[in-house]
Amino acid sequence: MPEIGEIQAHAERVAEEFGGRRLAAFRPITFHILKTFAPDPSDAVGATLDAVETRGKFMIMVFGGHRFVVHLMQGGRLRPDPKQSAKPRGGQARWTFDDGSALLLTEAGSDKSTGVWVFDADTDPLAAEPLSELGPNADALDQATLDGLLDEHSMRVHGLLRKQRILAGVGRRLANDICHEARLSPFANASKLDPDQRSALLEAIRTCIDRSLEFERAQSEIVASGKRPSAVHNRTGEDCPRCGDTVREVAYSRYQVNYCATCQTNGKVLADNTTSKFLK
Repeated sequence: MPEIGEIQAHAERVAEEFGGRRLAAFRPITFHILKTFAPDPSDAVGATLDAVETRGKFMIMVFGGHRFVVHLMQGGRLRPDPKQSAKPRGGQARWTFDDGSALLLTEAGSDKSTGVWVFDADTDPLAAEPLSELGPNADALDQATLDGLLDEHSMRVHGLLRKQRILAGVGRRLANDICHEARLSPFANASKLDPDQRSALLEAIRTCIDRSLEFERAQSEIVASGKRPSAVHNRTGEDCPRCGDTVREVAYSRYQVNYCATCQTNGKVLADNTTSKFLK
């Protein structure tokens, strides 16, 4: 799933190409894509696209007093739609502008989990679901806020980083690389980190997000996960870029946690997701 760097860069591309254009129509192509029943999206017709903002893994398209909140999930993309066919492949929703151009929300695969929420000036989207359920943005953390989150949650660091209700914008790839950058075991107990480890974690969050954003800004669209640079994520069996040890994994049914034993766990190998112990 695109993480905070991919979403930010994608929002910038959409804003650069479509910003200032006046909305002529919004069409939900699939019955499930629109998650709100009021206001009517057509109420935003005639408004210009003033900005494309982000909140965690969500994009917010600002049309005057109206906000279209978009979640791309795993396979969603917002792309220019020059053909504007009646049944575009993977098409979920379309924004058409008064100059004849269009922006198409597509989704690859069969999950069909992308979503669009519409809010008017009477509702602050940040105070309504789904955005109200999010923790602070990972790219806006300070040490005091991070310390508070760590103190409140006695859980594995890797899980805390990925829990959107705790911290918004980080997924599996960034969580793996952040733990590696901070030299922390992914299974370390968040609430038991000492001050030096907490400081290293904050610096790692900032560093990894900055690296991700720099890469994504150089792309023309969101690239496949396997093409994104990473220190340890999805690099099982390869050499750690810092120490040369073998990158290892703890495999789960739908994902894996990657780490370097030398850099992160004092040489200890995590057995698996049921018998591994928390490492300090």
